[in-house]
This record gives sequence, structure tokens and C-alpha cells, in this order.
Amino acid sequence: MRCVIARFPFDLTRIGVLEAMKGVKPEQVIGESVIIGRRTYPVKQVGQVITRQDRRDFSAGEVLRAMTRLGFTCPGTSRAAAPKRVLSPLQQASETLGAPAAV
Repeated sequence: MRCVIARFPFDLTRIGVLEAMKGVKPEQVIGESVIIGRRTYPVKQVGQVITRQDRRDFSAGEVLRAMTRLGFTCPGTSRAAAPKRVLSPLQQASETLGAPAAV
């Protein structure tokens, strides 16, 4: 599969990613991750290994899209509900009582 990571094109295959990650010890996962084989890797570590680029050169989203398209499981990537808006006490009271009717 052809994909672009950090403005560079890569031809990635599922087998190629499995071979590249073979023998690589997973780092501690903080944030997005990818399950490759029986191991869970941080997305940035996978991106660094398969592209041979510095982690600062690409975003986690670019690697997540590529890994998802290749059929790897990426836990925690489903879009969660938007964070609830924090209201001031005045806004809370206004919302509780209801807005005045428009005349």
C-alpha cells in the first residue's frame, strides 16, 4: 500500500511491517498505540522503525491511518465524545433556569 508519511511516499505491506517490528522491544505506551503481533507499540515508535525518520518529523495520525489501512488494530483511536464544556456559575444558573423568551 502506498502512503505518505512526513511528506515522503512509502510502499508499506502488512508483512513488511511485521518483519520490521520483529525483535523490537515495545516502549511504554502513552497515548495512541498499534497492536502488531502480540505486542502493543506506541504509534511514534512504529513510525520511527518503519520510516527510519525522526519521531518529530511525522504525526501520530499519519502512522495511525497507515496502520489502520494495513489492517492492524489501533486501540483508543475511535473518536471519543467531545469534552464537556465547562460553564461558569452564572452560565450554569442561566442554563438551569432557561433562557428568556425572545420578544
